[in-house]
Amino acid sequence: MITGSIVALATPMSPVSQAVDYPALGRLVDWHIEQGSSALVAVGTTGESPTLAVDEHLEVIRFCVRQAAGRIPVIAGTGANSTAEAIELTEGARATGADACLLVVPYYNKPTQEGLYLHHRAVAEAVAIPQILYNVPSRTACDMQPETVLRLAEVANIVGIKEATGDLGRARRLIEAVPPGFAVYSGDDATAMELILLGGQGNVSVTANVAPGLMAQLCAAALAGDRRRAEMLNQRLEPLNRALFLEANPIPVKWALARMGRIAEAIRLPLTPLSVDLRQAVCAAMVAAGALVENPGEEIASEGYLAAPK
Repeated sequence: MITGSIVALATPMSPVSQAVDYPALGRLVDWHIEQGSSALVAVGTTGESPTLAVDEHLEVIRFCVRQAAGRIPVIAGTGANSTAEAIELTEGARATGADACLLVVPYYNKPTQEGLYLHHRAVAEAVAIPQILYNVPSRTACDMQPETVLRLAEVANIVGIKEATGDLGRARRLIEAVPPGFAVYSGDDATAMELILLGGQGNVSVTANVAPGLMAQLCAAALAGDRRRAEMLNQRLEPLNRALFLEANPIPVKWALARMGRIAEAIRLPLTPLSVDLRQAVCAAMVAAGALVENPGEEIASEGYLAAPK
């Protein structure tokens, strides 16, 4: 079972061509391993999966698997609102050597709970790879209910859920009811500490893109039941947890990574660069978390792109 801080990895891109910047991606993978991340998710929502073509999607997964080289697990984002497409992506990820797949609840078409059950069961039965459910109704407009999760937990290779509602009451009920070996992960940085202390196995984190070391330490403390240390670390991360969602993810996190010099400032339409009036707040949160050493009150350029790191 994968436990700890699982970074929902941003996908670096060229500000000119918008192509995936593989050298920068390789540096990010190495950095997260050095910083103590337990695993990474390639091409999830934070990785701009809606804007990557299928061949790009699978190539990013393949690259991350090669770069990680067995040092940490790679979880591939392979969800879709078409069951056939989800099977295609999941099989493609399996063929690249991914360790597991993360499948978001089908979005936009709003299936029933029975439809959700049949969709995820069909993918699991079609592709022999461990699969993690992903419930994020704020994005999908469809909420997988705990009863459906428990039905799917009986499917052999469905091994966990990323629960991103932020509802700790629901998380507690799931943790208490799921069978042994079925993992419950947080998908909400703001409530991740409490979910882990309730008995969850980790956090699939946006914040870990910017502060991987702190998030890894927080998850480790919470998994060890050390509330005092976990709360201390959580207090440092709390402003960053808020700031990275001032606009739709991954807009703020990609701007933050560019500010740190780790990637170029580039994002694919329909998403746009972080609004100028929000940049000071994100910068200040980064400084508070130790992710940036500078005066957050200094003037921040409102035009142009940051250059890709060498």
